[in-house]
Amino acid sequence: MGGGISGFDIFWIFFILMTLQPLLRQKFLEAARQRMIRKLEQKRNSRVILLVHRQETMSFFGFPIMRFIDINDSEQVIRAIHLTDPEVPIDIILHTPGGLVLAALQIARAVKRHKGKVTAFIPHYAMSGGTLIALAADEIVMDEHAVLGPVDPQLGQFPAASVARVLREKPLERIDDQTIIMADVAEKALRQMKQNLKDLLEGKFSPSKVEELAEILSQGRWTHDYPITFDEAKKLGLPVSTQMPEEIYELMSLFPQPIRQQPSVEFAPSPRRMPPRGGNHTG
Repeated sequence: MGGGISGFDIFWIFFILMTLQPLLRQKFLEAARQRMIRKLEQKRNSRVILLVHRQETMSFFGFPIMRFIDINDSEQVIRAIHLTDPEVPIDIILHTPGGLVLAALQIARAVKRHKGKVTAFIPHYAMSGGTLIALAADEIVMDEHAVLGPVDPQLGQFPAASVARVLREKPLERIDDQTIIMADVAEKALRQMKQNLKDLLEGKFSPSKVEELAEILSQGRWTHDYPITFDEAKKLGLPVSTQMPEEIYELMSLFPQPIRQQPSVEFAPSPRRMPPRGGNHTG
């Protein structure tokens, strides 16, 4: 009757540890994020809500999953707002490529209706639906290199504005039925998005400025992935600043991308500063 551990047992122990490692790592990251959120809330006396979409090793086998704004996000953000006293300021941190229009609009409307001040923080980018939510806030704080994006509706792989343009620039008899139907839907989507944007901006700007911004941002002036920089957002008249708390950058570092065999970016993590002028002196 022999004891000890066989090679087969070692294999299974190794396999179990490898499958659990991403889950344990995720739990540690979640705990660290919660500590940082509490720290930021105490510093700013606010409710901090994160809407962050990055690739993370979420599954047991470490496959990266890319997420977008969806109905689950809108449910969770709206619940967080409901759990916040109406007078308490809200800081919503946005890092997202966008997503489902319905979900983004639900969040944006809840943000606009909150009585306390709402500040949207954009450390890197908030495109499409992320921009829609930011526009509903009272103030938008952007990193000097961060970007927003247009909120023009998309029909599958095509911009609605481009599809609608077909009816204006091509004789009707030369357009097939499916394109005519798509163009009709596109025109409706453009009207609806412009009205939704006007509703979100109402009360923040003059009526003429609301009309101007809604037209620029929702009617296909740019490609959908066009980066609206801080300087351009300021020129548009949006309520933007660059007063980004350091804690928000620290929070973003707790949303790592999947580990690769070889990183694409490397640098020494300590700050690098210029040496004092005049060289070294002794004595």
